[in-house]
Amino acid sequence: MFKFLQQAPSKPVGFVAQYDAATQSISKDKVVSTDPPYYDNIGFADLSDFFYVWLRRALRPVFPELFATLAVPKAEELVATPYRHGSKEKAERFFLEGMKKALHNLAEQAHPAFPVTIYYAFKQSETKEGSTTSTGWETFLEAVIQAGFTIDGTWPLRTERSARSIGIGTNALASSVVLVCRRRPAQAESISRKEFQRQLRREMPEALEAMIGGSEGASPIAPVDLAQAAIGPGMAIYSQYEAVLNQDGSRMTVHDALILVNRAITEYLSPESGSFDADTQFCAAWFEQYGWKSGPFGEADVLARAKGTSVDGVAGAGVLEAGGGKVRLLRWKEYPQGWDPTRDDRTPVWEALHHMIRRLNEEGETAAGELLARMPEKGEPLRQLAYHLYTLCERAGKAEDARAYNELIGAWHAIVTASHEVGHKGESLELDL
Repeated sequence: MFKFLQQAPSKPVGFVAQYDAATQSISKDKVVSTDPPYYDNIGFADLSDFFYVWLRRALRPVFPELFATLAVPKAEELVATPYRHGSKEKAERFFLEGMKKALHNLAEQAHPAFPVTIYYAFKQSETKEGSTTSTGWETFLEAVIQAGFTIDGTWPLRTERSARSIGIGTNALASSVVLVCRRRPAQAESISRKEFQRQLRREMPEALEAMIGGSEGASPIAPVDLAQAAIGPGMAIYSQYEAVLNQDGSRMTVHDALILVNRAITEYLSPESGSFDADTQFCAAWFEQYGWKSGPFGEADVLARAKGTSVDGVAGAGVLEAGGGKVRLLRWKEYPQGWDPTRDDRTPVWEALHHMIRRLNEEGETAAGELLARMPEKGEPLRQLAYHLYTLCERAGKAEDARAYNELIGAWHAIVTASHEVGHKGESLELDL
């Protein structure tokens, strides 16, 4: 960044000014990128008192108006601090109304040709009704939309260090999300809840495919970031309308919209979506219930029949052990070395995925690429299953298991590059002449 600033064709003199965001006019017809307060994370005014008392002693004669008060003014600070407002509900209402007013002012004045980018720190996730949510996050999204913005995209950035002092032993900020926003047209219409769900089913798969597939020269969104990034296309649908109306005529809340967006993500990634073989569907359903622990053979038998396979067949594929009335999925570390998919007559995606994880962890990206080259047709299902299993592990609090799937996706482009260097075994190459 420093090297870029040295060579950037910009004016050598900057300009800094301090104004109330709700009433300022300096952003008119400007390109705006802003980093607003983070709900209830830090009371900056309280923190500033530590420095203010000493600065006031030294600089009050120089800046008498700036240091007129004994402590930093706090009443107008736009954070949801319960002790200042009497309750958590009142603090949230204060934050929502204040943020809505400030963002509405930005929406009214922003340059129409460019989006407004808003950085917002996302707390470590809470899981409710199968979705990733956060009270501060929901309240902030509500303020953005009510202010007159549509949300075109949400992109996660790793900006917070987990080992920093505030992050140790607390539910501190995990990462930041950049919201890409534009002003919503004044003539925007309302739609029904059913139509909103229909649009999610139609548009989310393509958006998710672009995220998990990556693009030329770019890595796919890591599973750990997918829940945040996927909010973008979902909220783009929700926020482009004046309102999404429930059956009783009430407006759908951001909370309810996020639940539906997360449900669309789950449905897309689920092995039940039709992209996976019967053995993999069984393994995914069994893993969701028992993880790596043993479970009753009777339950496994019923589940296997429902998925169109058998416990003996799945065991024959080499992904589980059955005996003594118990059934248990094998961890990737228990898979045999030297596995060759071209010599395996029963290769479920589940088996291929965990062999890939073992190869990556024990031998590196090149070796994993060599394995992928022997089964190129499984590339897409492998990634989709890795995202799905990461989501299951993350929601169950199984961080170590989740890490293996996240690392595979993180290394995916390098693995694919290595597979192409080896050459897809059995594929014919054509020259485009």
